[in-house]
Amino acid sequence: MDISRSTSGAQSVTRAARLLRLVTAAGTDGSTAAQLADTAGLTRPTAHRILSALRDEGLVDQEERTARWVAGPELYLMGTVAAARYDITATARDIVRSLAVRTEESAFLSVRRGDETVCLLREEGSFPIRSFVLSEGVRFPLGVASAGLAILAFLPPHDVDAYFERHPDLGSRWGAAHDERRLRERLAETAARGFAVNPGLIVEGSYGLGAAVFTREGHPQWALSLTGVQFRFGPERIAELGRVLLAHAHQLSTRIAASR
Repeated sequence: MDISRSTSGAQSVTRAARLLRLVTAAGTDGSTAAQLADTAGLTRPTAHRILSALRDEGLVDQEERTARWVAGPELYLMGTVAAARYDITATARDIVRSLAVRTEESAFLSVRRGDETVCLLREEGSFPIRSFVLSEGVRFPLGVASAGLAILAFLPPHDVDAYFERHPDLGSRWGAAHDERRLRERLAETAARGFAVNPGLIVEGSYGLGAAVFTREGHPQWALSLTGVQFRFGPERIAELGRVLLAHAHQLSTRIAASR
């Protein structure tokens, strides 16, 4: 086997997958090749070459008017097949809606995908002032938003250690509150409390709470979360919201275990 060719091929797959994730994260608005290249850490010619190859396969498309890159039709077809195995939105929708109704805050379901969480569902609460940090398709690294913090807090210690080794730049990318030392402190607090609290660390004045949802085998694979404006998240109400959130997360974990 030619090791150099094998390594080069694996690198190409990794780069293509990274660009696919970025394209889908941009939603229907899409992204320019320059934006995708910069975010992916690629040169613009390399990004354009990979995007062109993905377009030839139908995995991405380029809008004629704006030249922005968007998800292609083959991704939809692949997604419908994968959804039968991995999608729990139908199972969780009424629980997410109940969470929004009970708390009057915006409620979400997110799933772990590698080292990130991806928002799958959003249900608006009845309170008229809302936080718009999270919506369907938005991705955050584990430990940054409340959903990812809740998931990371209940992973085995060796997985947490490996995560920090892979991502030494969290503090520089997301602010000093996300450096390893401070993030580990919040992970310990989350594990002890049972749910995560994000006190405006992504957007000032926007609070988030998250609770892990587990597979039948006990792995934290999803999370329910709430977001709202700061003045609605005083200490007493955080405790009450946390109890409601944990009850809904337990209900969803139980339902998932019974259905799989």
